[in-house]
Amino acid sequence: MLGAIIGDIVGSRFEFDRPGWTKEFRLFAKGCEFTDDTVMTIGVAEGLMNAGVDADEKTVKENLVKSMQKWGRMYPDAGYGARFIHWVFSDDPEPYNSLGNGSAMRVSSVGWLYPTLERTLEVARWTAEVSHNHPEGIKGAECTAAVIFLARMGNPKEIIKDYVLSHYDYDLSESLDDMRKRHRHDETCMDSMPKALVSFFDGTSFEDVVRNAVSLGGDTDTIAAIAGAMAEGLYGVPEEIRKEVDNYILQKMQPVIDRFNETVSRK
Repeated sequence: MLGAIIGDIVGSRFEFDRPGWTKEFRLFAKGCEFTDDTVMTIGVAEGLMNAGVDADEKTVKENLVKSMQKWGRMYPDAGYGARFIHWVFSDDPEPYNSLGNGSAMRVSSVGWLYPTLERTLEVARWTAEVSHNHPEGIKGAECTAAVIFLARMGNPKEIIKDYVLSHYDYDLSESLDDMRKRHRHDETCMDSMPKALVSFFDGTSFEDVVRNAVSLGGDTDTIAAIAGAMAEGLYGVPEEIRKEVDNYILQKMQPVIDRFNETVSRK
């Protein structure tokens, strides 16, 4: 899930179409910060680990809601949408049919924690359904987790792309150059998922994938979080980039990241 956190931090200073739309930029610079993408990535990972790998739907969802609300309330100004921050502080949080890209940007840990693709898709769906239960929100979470799972299992990009095209109806025919020309800010899964997927499939390394995503403008932190999560599954994260993250995440987050890494390394 570190790939998602890195993408979020790198993309944060270019969000809302601040000057960018190029691959030539410093990855980490003044203005970089973690956002709600990182906070909820941490929250989902902690909730899933607390539930346990074999937990049923009710247990998983209860732990997800508890952890996501805990982390959201710790960092209430991280950049959530109005409906989601209401969900975070609700005494009785219910899904609100969201098709936003939040379901995809927070799901990366699912792609690492489970032993089969079937289980990965099942849990990815549950992580979306606690808030983003619109079919597009669910699809975004499932597709992102599936790509990460297939990548970490050693499948080449050609196989992964064939899977995506055969199971999801995202249009991946548009080039990155064409996407750059219309750098609009759109927070739906329908807009963000094709951008993240093309950034991933066209990339040649972890860093190149993140640069692709950020160069598209718009909701850069989330597009880069999704693409970076996918790229980590295929390429891993270079050590020099991994070290930079320590300058941006907070001490409260590190135990969850360490626990997640230990959990994954035992598999």
